Amino acid sequence: MSERIEDYAVIGNCETVALVSRKGSIDWLCLPRFDRAACFAALLGDESNGRWLIAPTDANARVSRAYCHNTLILDTTFETETGTARLTDFMFRRDGVTDLVRLVCGIKGTVAMHTEIIVRFEYGSRIPWVTRCDDGRLQMVSGPDRILIDTPVELEGKDMKTFGAFEVHEGEQIGFMMTRNLSYRAAPARLDVSAAYDRIRNYWSDWSKPFQNHSEWSSHMLRSLITLKALSHWETGGIVAAGTTSLPEKLGGSRNWDYRYCWLRDATLTLYALVETGFLEEARRWRDWLLRAAAGSPEQLQILYGVAGERRVDEYEVPWLPGYENSAPVRVGNAAASQVQLDVYGELADAMYMARHRGLEAQAPSWDLECALIEHIEKIWDQPDEGIWEIRGAPQHFTHSKVMAWVALDRGVRAVEEFGLKAPVERWRALRDRIHADVCEKAFDPALNSFVQHYGSNQLDASLLQIPLVGFLPHDDPRVQGTVAAIERNLLHGGFVYRYNTHTGVDGLPPGEGVFLACSFWLVDNYALCGRYDEARALFERLIALCNDVGLLAEEYDPVAKRQIGNFPQAFSHLALINSARNLSAAKGPAQKRSEGTSETQRSDTVAQAAQ
Repeated sequence: MSERIEDYAVIGNCETVALVSRKGSIDWLCLPRFDRAACFAALLGDESNGRWLIAPTDANARVSRAYCHNTLILDTTFETETGTARLTDFMFRRDGVTDLVRLVCGIKGTVAMHTEIIVRFEYGSRIPWVTRCDDGRLQMVSGPDRILIDTPVELEGKDMKTFGAFEVHEGEQIGFMMTRNLSYRAAPARLDVSAAYDRIRNYWSDWSKPFQNHSEWSSHMLRSLITLKALSHWETGGIVAAGTTSLPEKLGGSRNWDYRYCWLRDATLTLYALVETGFLEEARRWRDWLLRAAAGSPEQLQILYGVAGERRVDEYEVPWLPGYENSAPVRVGNAAASQVQLDVYGELADAMYMARHRGLEAQAPSWDLECALIEHIEKIWDQPDEGIWEIRGAPQHFTHSKVMAWVALDRGVRAVEEFGLKAPVERWRALRDRIHADVCEKAFDPALNSFVQHYGSNQLDASLLQIPLVGFLPHDDPRVQGTVAAIERNLLHGGFVYRYNTHTGVDGLPPGEGVFLACSFWLVDNYALCGRYDEARALFERLIALCNDVGLLAEEYDPVAKRQIGNFPQAFSHLALINSARNLSAAKGPAQKRSEGTSETQRSDTVAQAAQ
């Protein structure tokens, strides 16, 4: 039986992340970057696919864990019959070098411990050549990959694995350092562990200072912000959607995708959450990433890129990994990169509009890019696409996609009106009105009293909850109220929201998945926007109760098995948590700010149309 997804914590260095289980095993680590091959892949197989365990020999030890203050330094405490020990895990980076530090500290008495190191490069498939360096460090090499293990504990090799047994006494500290660099370069110097620890702790303390929220949910918000920062690359500015690949949307199923890339949608929404809470530098660096990644013809804009803006993210299967709880296939890369998803244009325009309001300085290349993207939307808005959920079936005229095409025009118009930027604003206004009328005519089903997933459909979709949140229609429009009610009737399960009806296999894959956490937070936002605060608060409290013991969320939740599922930690879930917390606690939350784009005249017109 695998560790439950929520039994993992995450550590990282803003280049990559590692997943650490409650048992003290690192079961997932890609080096040197989020989207590179894993050297520990037990998460998607078993220990033979690579892991690093440090734990008491007493299998019945009591376990508790927490992050050290507002950092990514993880403390796991083991209590046994003979004593208590604390395992501290954190990551560091140097020029071309990745360091993983594990410190075992004796708190009380004496604790017998053991370690098992199984390095398997290339997603658990390559066994390294192990030798001892002149300085005493253990060296593991396969092709260009090299890992050095440095510890005073005596290690021995057996059956292509490395073992060690030791005791830690009260007041004693025993260190383990794993260092990765390229095998054809000189071995890096030993890490000054004490200095590295202080530097990492001070870094996170300094980084979190802009966060000034003092609501009852501030600790959940700050942990989510730190998680979003952990999923961003310190140098490129790229923001990945999650730290893992192929964690299933249904246990034992085939909805297993690689999320270790930069989705424009997810990144812009992450940016929105960061900037709204005071982290403007992230917006600046992400904007620079976008200008590089999207450089060239607007027709060639992709929905996702590599961490540095790479366009080739070819999808393939890894047959030697059986998958998390036999959820196959395991996939690397993501074929969705070739899809057309109109909504990303609206997300981009909305994020850049918001960032300007928050003080991000104007840059001519940025506005030039936005204009080029809006001009492209002018050409393609009336074409079908694959939609926000990347359905791998026939393209459709998805309602959410059309709404977000409207957002792209609307934010472009607002940018001209409010910041004095140059653009063909009259043409944009006319198209904005045309798209609005098209959606209202073709996407609303009077019999259902609801908007539908796509033109000609009678199915619901949780992305319709975005209609009032982005200002397409006001929250008190009868069609919006009818849509929310229809989603409550048809997509709620156990008090949480499904994305759409996945029980009929509508996207060409076997049916079934968990409730989608971000969509459930969107329902919170809708409740808050229309004044249903008691319901909003109750749903929000149920959602944050799903966070694991260190405040982390995956993509989805299985309300039957009562387990988190999907890739982990998931940026979409955490940014939605942040926005909902602000919608519940701020005088004017993100939902109200975005929705205020609907003018009073348009509000009156749309309400009157609905009444007719």
